[in-house]
Amino acid sequence: MAIVTIDGTKKQYPIGTTYQDIAKEYQTQFENEILLVGINGKLRELHKTVQFDCILQFYTGKDQPGIQTYHRSAIFLMMKAFYDVAGSENIEKVTVDFSLGKGYYIQPHGTVELTEELLNKVLTRMREYVDQKIPIMKRSVNTDDAIELFHKHRMYDKERLFRYRRVSRVNLYSIGGFEDYFYGYMVQNTGYIKYFDIIPYDEGFMLMLPQKENPEEVPVFEAEKKQKLFTVLKESVKWGERLNVSHVGALNEGIAAGNINELILIQEALQEKKIAEIAARIGSDRSKNLL
Repeated sequence: MAIVTIDGTKKQYPIGTTYQDIAKEYQTQFENEILLVGINGKLRELHKTVQFDCILQFYTGKDQPGIQTYHRSAIFLMMKAFYDVAGSENIEKVTVDFSLGKGYYIQPHGTVELTEELLNKVLTRMREYVDQKIPIMKRSVNTDDAIELFHKHRMYDKERLFRYRRVSRVNLYSIGGFEDYFYGYMVQNTGYIKYFDIIPYDEGFMLMLPQKENPEEVPVFEAEKKQKLFTVLKESVKWGERLNVSHVGALNEGIAAGNINELILIQEALQEKKIAEIAARIGSDRSKNLL
């Protein structure tokens, strides 16, 4: 038996009891669903088990670790559904380009035709997976094996990233056979991911997710208010593509090849060009006002 201290109260649990089972006992004391726990100050997923005396803390979507875990898990769920609906043979990659407002802008690359009908099917598939409560499994593999796996699944960005990873092992997550790498924790199963929406936008789509302030409500995407910020963020993505440093793996390759000074100079030139364009636009506006 192990002594688990929760809010100053000690209780005994058999060794091997999952934190999910303990969370179920205390769930009624929380307004929102428990997604993660802290064990002696360290975050742990709900499928982990009690192994020793400890101090336990619960995290819901109202807490930063909890909402980050929810977002990460929702993105993984979306990836699984998108590949299943669109067909992996039609997809080169799916990129989460940046956060925008209270959602994430996502672009699929490949021969897949992005239509509203396709996105509706992805949304429906995601909800089906939520109802099925599919376990989100984690396994530790050798880094070299992970590189081979990413190459096999044509996840070349991650393959390039892991070629520069110094640790010998890495954690991979899977949902129903769909496997990927994420830096951070996941919820125990897809049943925890109840709130989300997909909205077509520009050349991709927005994945809208709850925020810490209200973890059980999907926010509205205010496209017009975010248009200027979106334009700037999208341009930064294009810059990365032009410089062939659109992801960390590519940047690592550039540094290893001794091209970092060249990359910095090109980046500075692009910034100066942008500043000049802004200055010219301000000058033009002033001229119009004088007239």
